[in-house]
Amino acid sequence: MSRAPVRRAHLVSPFGTGSLLVAPDGTSMAAAGLDHWYERDGEGAATENVELDEYRIEEWRLERKLGVSHFRLPPDHRRPRRGRQTPNTNLSVPFLRFPRWHFCWRCKRLADLPLNSTGRRKCAHCLQNGKTSFLAQVPFVAMCDTGHLQDFPWREWVHKSATPACSGTLSLIATGGATLANQMVMCECGQRRTLSQIVEASADGSSTHLSSALDPSTDVPYLCGGASPQHGTTSGMGCPRPLRGSLRSASNLYFGLVQSAIYLPRTGSAGVPPELLAIVQHPDLADIIMLLHDAGREVAPERLRRSRRKELESYKDDEIAQAVELVVAAHDALPDDEASEGSDDEGADWVFRMAEATVLREEVDAPELTVRSADLSAYTGTASLAFARIQLVERLRETRVLAGFNRVFPEQHLSREDRMAQLWEQPPDRPDAWLPGYCVFGEGLYLELDEKLIQEWERRPSAIQQAAKLQGQYAAIQSQRQLRERHLSARYLLTHTLAHVLMNQLTFECGYSSAALRERLYVSDEPGEEIAAVLIYTAAGDAEGTMGGLVRMGGPGYLEGVLSEAIGQARWCAADPVCMEIGSTTGQGPDSCNLAACHSCGLVPETACEEFNRFLDRGVLVGTLEDPSLAFFDSRLG
Repeated sequence: MSRAPVRRAHLVSPFGTGSLLVAPDGTSMAAAGLDHWYERDGEGAATENVELDEYRIEEWRLERKLGVSHFRLPPDHRRPRRGRQTPNTNLSVPFLRFPRWHFCWRCKRLADLPLNSTGRRKCAHCLQNGKTSFLAQVPFVAMCDTGHLQDFPWREWVHKSATPACSGTLSLIATGGATLANQMVMCECGQRRTLSQIVEASADGSSTHLSSALDPSTDVPYLCGGASPQHGTTSGMGCPRPLRGSLRSASNLYFGLVQSAIYLPRTGSAGVPPELLAIVQHPDLADIIMLLHDAGREVAPERLRRSRRKELESYKDDEIAQAVELVVAAHDALPDDEASEGSDDEGADWVFRMAEATVLREEVDAPELTVRSADLSAYTGTASLAFARIQLVERLRETRVLAGFNRVFPEQHLSREDRMAQLWEQPPDRPDAWLPGYCVFGEGLYLELDEKLIQEWERRPSAIQQAAKLQGQYAAIQSQRQLRERHLSARYLLTHTLAHVLMNQLTFECGYSSAALRERLYVSDEPGEEIAAVLIYTAAGDAEGTMGGLVRMGGPGYLEGVLSEAIGQARWCAADPVCMEIGSTTGQGPDSCNLAACHSCGLVPETACEEFNRFLDRGVLVGTLEDPSLAFFDSRLG
């Protein structure tokens, strides 16, 4: 049987439901749907005798946004121990063999195996001839831009027909060379065809070379079949989208849609101790509260004490009653009031983000969010002039959730129902709906630039021109890659680039690994909502970054040096003058959406950047050789 150890966090990203994983023995497997999680190895029963409450995590804002009741941690694999009562043993996340088509390196024949086959398989044809050879999975699959995935249509491709009548044996032959044109599929009926151009598509993505394999007599196009192998079947309900061939290791085969949120105390919970709120939100008590509420009966504090007398004895009745109201209010808000149909909605995302910025601007003392305001008068130099707020986030909790995935293009506007259908074969009703996620804890710095300085700077013609240049670069590839519309302002360029140079400097100052720091941007130029701020934080799956090092570097006497060094490093790149000149002309980096920013100066690991290392420009920080007036950090800021 093929097995592969996977970190729990990696089952959310990058190996979430619908993705492909290669096991140590070389078997390529597709992560199964959520219907089959939390099943015991070797058993067909679902979740009997499994304590699911252990895996339950709560994040009230994300629950409302994504329209689910809770989230669950991916199961960890445990073995039963003799003489010990170990809960939730022998749990694993199932993976299915995909692609199903295999070829024999000796006789070159193609053969398909079922999704549930395990281990290495021998070629039946070679065994009949007294030889032994093992089958290897083909490196090609086919997909569409709505998220469907299927085996490459070998028979349809070689016969150039959507409905081929021939059922002869197929062979895959390499004729020498490293291109797809040197790979050929042959049928015993005599038909043959190379694999040239199978991964190419038209510029607008409206048609592909697979879909152009027509039957001349019927003119029937070969379109996507609507298959989702993660649900245990290769048959589909049909799909009108064109089909595109792909290598199974291609980077555009799977884009996990991960939603994240910083924990914020509930509105109206000021009079409720956080410890009490955590108790009543536990599934055991929350279920009792909602059963009584739905039945129209009063949820009396004394009734709850019967279930949790020891835990609730130190709290007053009015505190318990207020905590119950919060649980009921959260449940009643579960429908579509705050959940956006398209998770790509920029406006909805900004409302979600602004709630975080509003809380981070003030001091907070909660078990999972502790924010302390720094005294700006204690800072000197550029830091004292550039920032309007410096908040030291001594503790935070971030929840990351897999909400769906995209194929072919990184952004697709799909409804919540379509997203759930990607992850579930039979999506549950909303009160029972859940998504996989995990929590990480860390610390951070919230830095908010002075609004008066920002507005003065972004009115400069050079700043307007720089933002327009980047907006034009983005527009050039927007339709080609089906990206959503974006408003790329000068202040966004400035805030994002400043975050990157600060992260690069902090990794040297604090000794963090290059991927240990992350950014969270809060930028808006809407009237009445103007803000240019960033949260730089540590939130890794282990204990890295939880010892206070990052918070200490944000204090007086430390941040000044970090900021000065970061700006100084931005003035000259190891790739200059090429880096700065390319930024002033054609752009560079992913989608050509960077100006003066490359791996030697402004880029960070992609997991640390919200925009996958796009929309960066050192010029807005320090100016360019042709236009020094572009610099935000000029002589007025020391």
